[in-house]
Amino acid sequence: MKDCINFEQNLANCNCTYEPCSRKGRCCECIAYHRRARELPACYFPDDVERTYDRSFKRFKALLD
Repeated sequence: MKDCINFEQNLANCNCTYEPCSRKGRCCECIAYHRRARELPACYFPDDVERTYDRSFKRFKALLD
């Protein structure tokens, strides 16, 4: 796997609380992974919602309503 040139900056801004995640700081991998799972990454949600691990499109839409 090629290292991301923005890894440290991305990691500093990542609010993901899932500790064993191997994609932290590697946004392209994170987005692709969550897209395959039909959900959004942690960075789309405020911290209190992110901690619920409900990263569904439905939950995201509820934030916009």
